Amino acid sequence: MTKAVNTYTVTYKRDEAGWWVASVQGVPGCHTQGRSLAETRRHIREALGLFVSHADRAELVDEVKLPTAVRDRVKRYLAVRQRAEEEQAHALALATETVQSLRKELQLSVRDAGEVLGLSFQRVQQLSSDP
Repeated sequence: MTKAVNTYTVTYKRDEAGWWVASVQGVPGCHTQGRSLAETRRHIREALGLFVSHADRAELVDEVKLPTAVRDRVKRYLAVRQRAEEEQAHALALATETVQSLRKELQLSVRDAGEVLGLSFQRVQQLSSDP
């Protein structure tokens, strides 16, 4: 029988000296600090281990506190990046479909298909063999 994994929200804030300070919500006194977020994440799990026996299996949800203007900029960036990834996936699907059409329907060589699409012949070959 497996035990349920507990979830803890960890709040990260920068202090005046540039250190990241982390606190586990709902676990009074459980906090730590580090020079980087990665270091602080490692430390907070160690600190949580002093308070609960299952810290190594606990799910930690990060809540990084940033100034409002910076937080808004991060949100905009993440939204744009998500759209870019979706467009990139769409472009790949369309490139694969187009390469296969050029190769099968028009019997173009990989080099000619690459010339038409502005791709290297190696990339055309890869796209030709994709299912």
